[in-house]
Amino acid sequence: MSSPRPLPTRSGRVTIGFTGRIGAGKTSAARYLEEAYGFQYVRYSQVLAEWQATGPDAKNELQQVGWEVMAGGAQIELNRKLVARLEPARDHAVDGLRHQIDYDTLRNTFTSSFFLIYIDCPPDLRWQRLNLTSRYRTRQDFEAADAHAVEQHIDELRPKASAIIQNPGTIGDLYAELNSTLERIRSGEQP
Repeated sequence: MSSPRPLPTRSGRVTIGFTGRIGAGKTSAARYLEEAYGFQYVRYSQVLAEWQATGPDAKNELQQVGWEVMAGGAQIELNRKLVARLEPARDHAVDGLRHQIDYDTLRNTFTSSFFLIYIDCPPDLRWQRLNLTSRYRTRQDFEAADAHAVEQHIDELRPKASAIIQNPGTIGDLYAELNSTLERIRSGEQP
């Protein structure tokens, strides 16, 4: 992990939400903020898995449960449970926004201290990266997961992002982009 540069002080805490397609680098980005800067890491799928009593590694099952929650009008309750986990005295890295309600909840809760970051990466590279982790057995499994109904509102969040980070390079490149984005946020500049 690259060593982060010291950040200017900012009054108040920040909440950074990450969105993007499967395998784009959302979790790597949010975990980096946790490890390098002490952000509290919270993941939508983790809250969903615990709430709906699914196994945390059952991605296909979790996508279906997520869709049932979203389609059944319970997305607000999922967001309420997620926000209840966020410690007020810490910065937050929230992994996996997928829906307008997720964005609205965090924007309304944290107002001007909320920043959405969209991580973008080409599909072929996303598949290659995930294939290395054995998360999906075949390209067809990856494409089916990426096309699942619960994933279909992600691109609607892109125009709402405070920053869009292109992630075609190394993990070090991603960390460098995050450092730069955080510096702009902390200094009060538009990321």
